[in-house]
Amino acid sequence: MMKENKIIPTPSQRMTVIDALRGFALLGVILMHMLDHFGYLFSNVQHQLSPTMWDTVIQWFTDRMIKGKFISIFSFLFGLSFYIQMDRASKKGIDFRGRFLWRMALLFVIGLIGMCFTYVDILTIYAVFGVVLVFLFPLRNWVLMLIVSLLLVGVPSLFLIGFDNIVIGQPAITAISVVSEQLPADNTIESVTFFQTAKENLTIKNSNKLKYQFLYSDVGYLVLALFIFGFIVGRLRFFEQVNIRKKRNVRLFLLFLLATFALLVIIKLIGPQEHVDLLKVRMEGGEVPLIALVMSALNNLSTVSMSGMWAMGFISLYQVEGVRKYLDILTPYGRMGLTNYEIQNVIGAILFSGWGFGSVFGTKGAAVLFVLGLLIYALQVIISQYWVKRFLYGPLEWLWRSGTYLKWQPFKKKQNREKSTVVVE
Repeated sequence: MMKENKIIPTPSQRMTVIDALRGFALLGVILMHMLDHFGYLFSNVQHQLSPTMWDTVIQWFTDRMIKGKFISIFSFLFGLSFYIQMDRASKKGIDFRGRFLWRMALLFVIGLIGMCFTYVDILTIYAVFGVVLVFLFPLRNWVLMLIVSLLLVGVPSLFLIGFDNIVIGQPAITAISVVSEQLPADNTIESVTFFQTAKENLTIKNSNKLKYQFLYSDVGYLVLALFIFGFIVGRLRFFEQVNIRKKRNVRLFLLFLLATFALLVIIKLIGPQEHVDLLKVRMEGGEVPLIALVMSALNNLSTVSMSGMWAMGFISLYQVEGVRKYLDILTPYGRMGLTNYEIQNVIGAILFSGWGFGSVFGTKGAAVLFVLGLLIYALQVIISQYWVKRFLYGPLEWLWRSGTYLKWQPFKKKQNREKSTVVVE
């Protein structure tokens, strides 16, 4: 009996979900950064009026559902991209590790330029973690998962705090704060020119950011854990089967949903009276109750779990034929993820900096900034749609790729090129 003809999507077609997911992650990134004013806090900007009901609702939603979750997905996808690049090179008999190290050096430079606009730019840290991935590349999956687990439960904190400073008993400092992705407010130097701002971002603010992420909180180690986990998922070839394992996708979504709910219940049952301001303790020193470290680990796990819930929910919807055509509008945006991420930062600097319109937008409430973030994102999506029809890469992607191979890469698409599919009898 003759088999029915069917069209099998090529690997590049199957992997469009990764680009779409990256585009989705960048939606959460811009919304989070908008409400955080892209890190700009100036004493010459008047305080906004009392927040409205919508401001309160938006702020609550952002803090609980977005902050830390979408940047986690973005970080995970970077580790996944590392595996994809190494795997493709390996299939061609090429050891890509040396080239990747050079690629990370270029990314570091791009990150430094981006940091001139806003110190919340994370690409320099990504570049360093990319180098770490190269050295972790030979390790087996179980070893990598062990490293991920140790990072997630806060083992680095134990050494930074010091075992002698960890006590069993009631907190020495009572508070109800949980370390989040947001950086602590510092005494911002009023910078009225771009060059003054760039100098401050690259020095004072960058130093504070690094201290916060690696000394005073677990944020940096959480990002590294997600990098490594993305690499592991790539090794397991999860995304190569994502279009045919639809039930598995839904089951994983439900698993992450259940895990998130369970973790939040446990955190709630422990109670806010058991929280401790770890950020303050780690900055000032002092004894840290063991329960506070447990709470910190639980919050890290809940962040990762909710990130997985968002990601698998998106992936599951992407596999629904009627929904995919709408979510696919994010694919060009994600394909130009580097360019769009840096454009977000440039726009944010223009809106909130002292040399930009910080005196205007710095006083706006959460609701206004949330809507403005959606509008900027929508405009970027439209521009990305038109761009990928004419060009093979985004501007920064093209420069990064050309620099990687030390040769100008093709940029413009050839006209009338038909999409390729594989037909199997």
